[in-house]
Amino acid sequence: MDLRRLTVLRELERRGSLARTAEALHLTPSAVSQQITALAREFGAPLTEREGRGVRLTGQARILLGHAEAIAAQLERARADLAAYGSGGRGQVTIGCFGSGILGLVPPALRALAERLPHVRVDVVEAEPPDAFTALDGGRLDVVVAVDFAAAPPHTDRRYSRTDLLTDILDVAVPEDHPLAARDRVPLRELAAAPWIVGAAESCCGAVARAVCAAAGFTPDIRHPVNDWGALIALVEAGAGVALVPRLVRPLYARRRLAVRPVAGEPPSRNAFAAVRAGAEGDPVLGAVREQLHTAAAELAEAG
Repeated sequence: MDLRRLTVLRELERRGSLARTAEALHLTPSAVSQQITALAREFGAPLTEREGRGVRLTGQARILLGHAEAIAAQLERARADLAAYGSGGRGQVTIGCFGSGILGLVPPALRALAERLPHVRVDVVEAEPPDAFTALDGGRLDVVVAVDFAAAPPHTDRRYSRTDLLTDILDVAVPEDHPLAARDRVPLRELAAAPWIVGAAESCCGAVARAVCAAAGFTPDIRHPVNDWGALIALVEAGAGVALVPRLVRPLYARRRLAVRPVAGEPPSRNAFAAVRAGAEGDPVLGAVREQLHTAAAELAEAG
């Protein structure tokens, strides 16, 4: 059994089309189709069927993926056991993390890891779901730090072992002369008519912000689709609009000329977590990385 072909099948399940699968894996659609055809021939079962102008996985394909998850997890356990034997493990770890997590969560973990594991090189890549988990599946990332939203895998996904890190609360940022800047807490609905500064819909922060506004009973008037937190803060400071900002990016706005206020009622938030491939839990270096991320998150939560 060629495990690379199973990776293609798994990615097709995630992406839902040959074209998107090819783009994610840096292949051509024809190459993806050939890999799936070869895998179907190897197992003697149809793995895809036509659905409109695209394809979907068959029941046989989903059964095969269930077994593939178990095989992948067992291979990861073997790697972890080998890493734990003798000298204590790998010499390099690559962490994929969402942007605001790199700003507020990862640096204290890196400092602690430099003292704890001075022989290990730790690289950080900005990445979000679903691409982050495609890279984790392919071995290009060893740890993913992400937030729960539509593009992230569900808690029940057996391909990953996850550790919840923290609940990151979102506050409202308004210009310092805004009428609501004097409030201790801001009812989100009162900003329904304001111009908004929000990240792209496919980004974790953009998706969460849209969902929070929808839960408050309105669709935001997004005048400035901006993903960079520094640029977003600068636009709020300039009076260009209002925004939801996570407390993870507090260092960016602590001394800026704008007002950041809690949302009235139940505060909106997002859940941040760390994930490794299922079976890699016993890897001593990855265990240390997850432990230091959890410690950094606990310290942030305690600081409020």
